[in-house]
Amino acid sequence: MSEADLKTLKSDAARRMEGALDALHKEFGGLRTGRAAASLIEPVMVKAYGSEMPLPQLGTIGVPEPRMLTVQVWDKSLVGTVERAIRDAGLGLNPSSDGQMVRIPIPALNEERRREITRVAGKYAEQARVAVRNIRRDCMDKLKRMERDGTISEDLHRHWSEEIQALTDDHIKKVDAALAHKESDILQV
Repeated sequence: MSEADLKTLKSDAARRMEGALDALHKEFGGLRTGRAAASLIEPVMVKAYGSEMPLPQLGTIGVPEPRMLTVQVWDKSLVGTVERAIRDAGLGLNPSSDGQMVRIPIPALNEERRREITRVAGKYAEQARVAVRNIRRDCMDKLKRMERDGTISEDLHRHWSEEIQALTDDHIKKVDAALAHKESDILQV
């Protein structure tokens, strides 16, 4: 087993851990914070042209104010459908249309709802931590197997185990930092 193969193992682990972080950021994007963010309504699916389509394929999403989203619907015949899809998406939003523009005021969150969203963010962060730890376990198992097979020495095994552990610790810190940032966004009045 060459040094290059071990570096590949580490870089693959780093790539997979970054993927877990990216997934966490996407999950966080869908959580309402009381401030307008286009990511809040991007996943909304609209029945249009005989199929379900994501909202960004039917209009331009804008954030003109901190508590307002707009959707400039390209096809005038779909304005009502877009409005209904946003209302029925379970986000607690009440859109209104003005010509081809759908305006979506973002209501302030009450304290109970803020706590609930914070708990959901905590669950997402825990899922990301578990994913990162699973990647570490997978790498550690590969290193143990390599040592057992005699392809790497005990010293190399220990060295690369420490490298993988440092990588894991770094990504866990990033998950915790992302959670702290999201919680402060949610709890900010």
